[in-house]
Amino acid sequence: MTHKSHQKQAIRTWQLLVGVLALFSSGVFADPLIMRRMDANFPDTMVALQTSITEQGYAISRVQRVDIGLTKTGHETDRYRLVFFGKGPEIRSLLNKYPQLAPYLPLKIVIYAEADDTIVLTNNMENMKQLYPDENLARVFDTWNQDIVEILEATRQRTEN
Repeated sequence: MTHKSHQKQAIRTWQLLVGVLALFSSGVFADPLIMRRMDANFPDTMVALQTSITEQGYAISRVQRVDIGLTKTGHETDRYRLVFFGKGPEIRSLLNKYPQLAPYLPLKIVIYAEADDTIVLTNNMENMKQLYPDENLARVFDTWNQDIVEILEATRQRTEN
């Protein structure tokens, strides 16, 4: 199987998973993902994304490859990453008060190449408000959603120049 066919299969699998989750949702939930297609190559988009994250006031805690499985099967690629980011004091405070948020923190953005474009996606925090109906958390989730949209827009602007 070629690298392109692995990519297409991964995308189809992801779309199927999102579709299945949508079928089982009660209709109360928002779109599960915030996704943007960037008309730029992967390296330029990655630099723009990291710059946009830090300029929005967040720290990048790590960047993790998520293509290890493809590499182990003989495909050479370095174009899939998971960018972990957050505000350290905010995360620590939230985890102390709401330990059930641990799987979701720090925040994460997936970035991967698709042909000549780059896809950037993350969870829609609107759904977190349904999972954790707490007024204080709702404000945090709203802020994160707004910041994420601004990060993605700034990334798009940087890659268009």
